[in-house]
Amino acid sequence: MNKFIRVNMTTMQVTTEAVPEKYVGLGGRALTSNFVNDEVKPTCHALGKNNKLIFAPGLLSGTSAPNSGRLSVGGKSPLTGTIKESNTGGSFSQKMAKLGIKALVIEGMPKDDKFYIIKIDMNNVTIEESPTEILSGCGNYKAIEVLSEKYGKNVGIGLAGPAGEYRLPSANISFKDPEGNIRSAGRGGLGAVLGSKKVKALVIDDTGATAVPIADPEKFRAASKVFSKALLDHPVAGQGLAAYGTDVLVNILNEAGGLPSYNFTTGRIDHNDIISGETLNATITERGGEGKVSHGCHRGCIIRCSQWYPDKQGKYITSGFEYETIWGLGADAGIQDLDTIAYIDRAMDDIGIDSIETAVAVATAMEGGLLPWGDGEAVLEAVKQIAVPTPLGRILGGGCAIVGKICGLYRVPVVKDQAIPAYDPRSVKGIGLTYATTTMGADHTAGYCISGNILKVGADLDPLKKDGQIEYARAMQIGTAAVDSTGMCLFVYFGIADNPGGYQALIDMINAQYGISLTATDVDKLGESVLKVERAFNKRAGFTNVHDRLPEFFEYEPLPPHNEVWDFTPKEIDEVYNF
Repeated sequence: MNKFIRVNMTTMQVTTEAVPEKYVGLGGRALTSNFVNDEVKPTCHALGKNNKLIFAPGLLSGTSAPNSGRLSVGGKSPLTGTIKESNTGGSFSQKMAKLGIKALVIEGMPKDDKFYIIKIDMNNVTIEESPTEILSGCGNYKAIEVLSEKYGKNVGIGLAGPAGEYRLPSANISFKDPEGNIRSAGRGGLGAVLGSKKVKALVIDDTGATAVPIADPEKFRAASKVFSKALLDHPVAGQGLAAYGTDVLVNILNEAGGLPSYNFTTGRIDHNDIISGETLNATITERGGEGKVSHGCHRGCIIRCSQWYPDKQGKYITSGFEYETIWGLGADAGIQDLDTIAYIDRAMDDIGIDSIETAVAVATAMEGGLLPWGDGEAVLEAVKQIAVPTPLGRILGGGCAIVGKICGLYRVPVVKDQAIPAYDPRSVKGIGLTYATTTMGADHTAGYCISGNILKVGADLDPLKKDGQIEYARAMQIGTAAVDSTGMCLFVYFGIADNPGGYQALIDMINAQYGISLTATDVDKLGESVLKVERAFNKRAGFTNVHDRLPEFFEYEPLPPHNEVWDFTPKEIDEVYNF
């Protein structure tokens, strides 16, 4: 990848330059975070002219490496005020890599009030005025149809949905997947930043592109074969996720007493089977039609943890029906109907809003009296209002912290104003350390300690005890930062955590592609360097260790059924980043 493209929305100029020397060896999150630290003013307003958005494929994106289709998007978050890397599937990353694009940067703001399309192909990058029919509340599904008709069925598309147009803090960037459905760079509100740049959509056409060059194709193929086997042989990566999706975790976390429910007041529910991965599988199988139990979010995915969820007539409702969304609506907000949850998930995709942030905001709004507990139809109507947006729509689209403030609540489950996801830190203590210390606000994917705390993959730690959790949370965050830089899906961890040969195969693929000689130590150092860069940005933005804390109510509200509290001291929490 040898192109570094900048699109200046103030001057409406596009420049294509050689990749700066500093970024030549970087990809994905390593590239986006270094760039944001270098070029974005840390104290800028995230929706102002000084913020920038950067899109970067991972080091292995565009190759035949399994599960290598992830894209990193970076900028300053309007939700948290911190640095942000948001990660997505779809086809965009692979198309960028095939066109030789190392990074696409969007900077500045237009002088007029029009929205624009950035069109990328083999020979050119152009800025065109957006069709009016996809503006002013038009949903993402319709916008993808219109843009695919205009530019071609096989183009990659990234969108600011209605939530992004209105610059709501939890707006995501929605990406077309290979079948024309929606995947999201979900967390942190980067869709609002895209909307602030008046960019309605990015369209990429890789027609005429050649294969991504591989320095040593034979070694690459051999390493890829070993890596594939490591993934497929693992009971989680190769079997559990394909059969039940990420929603397999509902019953697992419920049994562990770590399923946050009814706005984090209990760790276990009675209706878990109604919303479980097992029920999800059985429902899709029984209904048939357009339903798919297993599906990949990008080409080359062999884990296939996604699915197509159909209605009772077998017609497609939504895909990528994830555990976090089903948990947030089904357990945290108490909605006891999987179909209703699916329609809400579809609405959030159509609007372009982070489904984790919004689901937790909904549960908080229920505690605050804005919505009735467990009323799925009321929630669906409220979520649809985000596209208008009504006052209630703006409140929910503002995120969980905003809802808590408006409702006068102190029980608001956020860190750095980002909603806490689907694992209660009182009963799963390792993930609590990740929530507290990650550079991007509460985020389970930043250091997925569920692996060793609950699934016993890569480690075996008692989730109710503090022993070993600090070291484990540190290692998981370092490793995740490195994996996010390769373009690999986070779930490859399951195949390599306990398989040294699988991990070495990942490194071997990078070495074979670029003709280099990285070691495992080099990969660890890459992860450490990414975290240090992100911490440096946040420090200059005004964040200190004091912000690396969980909400106070976790410290004095015991969580049933284990009746645990969050008991790490500030000194212990600060040890996570002692490297």
